[in-house]
Amino acid sequence: MIRRNFAWRSVAVLGAACLALGACSNDGDEPESGSSSAPAAAAGDGVLKIGTLLPQTGSLAFLGPPEFAGVDLAAKEINAAGGVLGKDVVVSDTDSGDTSTDIASQSVNKLLAEKADVIIGAASSSVSLSVIDKITGAGVVQISPANTSDQFTTYNDKGLYYRTAPPDVLQGRVLGDLVVADGNATVGMLVLQDAYGTGLAKSARAAIESGGGQVVAEEVYDPKAADFSAEIGKIKQANPSAIIMIGFDETKKIVPKLVEAGLTAKSKKWYFVDGNLSNYGSEFPNGTFEGAKGTLPGAKAGEDFQKKLLEVDPALKDFSYAAESYDAAILTALAAEAAKSDAPGEFSKQLAAVSKDGEKCTTFQQCKEALAAGKDIDYDGVSGPVQWNDAGDPAEATIGIYQYGADNTYKNVAYQTGKIDG
Repeated sequence: MIRRNFAWRSVAVLGAACLALGACSNDGDEPESGSSSAPAAAAGDGVLKIGTLLPQTGSLAFLGPPEFAGVDLAAKEINAAGGVLGKDVVVSDTDSGDTSTDIASQSVNKLLAEKADVIIGAASSSVSLSVIDKITGAGVVQISPANTSDQFTTYNDKGLYYRTAPPDVLQGRVLGDLVVADGNATVGMLVLQDAYGTGLAKSARAAIESGGGQVVAEEVYDPKAADFSAEIGKIKQANPSAIIMIGFDETKKIVPKLVEAGLTAKSKKWYFVDGNLSNYGSEFPNGTFEGAKGTLPGAKAGEDFQKKLLEVDPALKDFSYAAESYDAAILTALAAEAAKSDAPGEFSKQLAAVSKDGEKCTTFQQCKEALAAGKDIDYDGVSGPVQWNDAGDPAEATIGIYQYGADNTYKNVAYQTGKIDG
């Protein structure tokens, strides 16, 4: 779904209650994400402006539709509950592209010129790393629904960067444990050469080795390469019992080469991650992915939530990171209500507070009413409890485990919930 909306739009009211699973808190000024104080920012104008920096094009374009839908659903429910500070929130959508282009930087320039209060995105960790200084340096809040690189935990973000997806230390741990639990003594890894790929590979390797397994080959590749035969040849030579693929859309080029080399999902156990866990369907011959497994951050999205997303975008075929995008928008709105201001420098101080240590509430409207009554709130979102820590990371999170059928589409088989700090 390509979005070409290049102007602020007021989001129409959806006559339905919010669908969050959670709870909210306003404990005063919580420690901010990052290690430096936030820069001075312009005073709010009374209208909360949400900019999105999400993939319409590029190697993660398949993640764009559910992420846009999550933000749109949240905005409609926020406005149905009376908006923020008595006014409707407005949304402006832009494309994040990928690191092969300068699209993200241009999109950020546009959103900053439009005086966005928060920018939700990017999906790619590397894309976010390329624009985070521009966003936070302007005194604007950035919340990613899908960044998982561990680099953001210690990044000097001036207290303005948050994420609703967990850092890869947790996904890597779940992935590594899964591979070992499936009886794989030796593992080969094909790893995208960027902050996301190498970071996730490091965490997965640690879990595999601590579980008694051995990584016999780890091939880091350039996603723009014309051919991946050399890397696949080294994996074949190492003869692992399992192959982990950590990458993005280039996986579509890697899979046929694996099959040609005799490294099929039937002869070797394949494992995917959030960057390439996709419903490939008829793009490949039936059975190509059968039996393969993958991991994806995020708690189970209920049927009711999915139904609401489909009302926003009937063409949705995937729901990856929709819940995290939804929660990013809801938490922003609650923080602005708690701060009584749409100025990023003010509501950023309330983001952690509304996510923990208060009275549980499960919808934006319920949380808003509790804030109006002078209560501290604790919002537990559709994606999980969130509960941001001092680094702007979720303190705990859920990782879903999925398995492919003969039709090359995946279904959930389990969920693992854990603390980010182990």
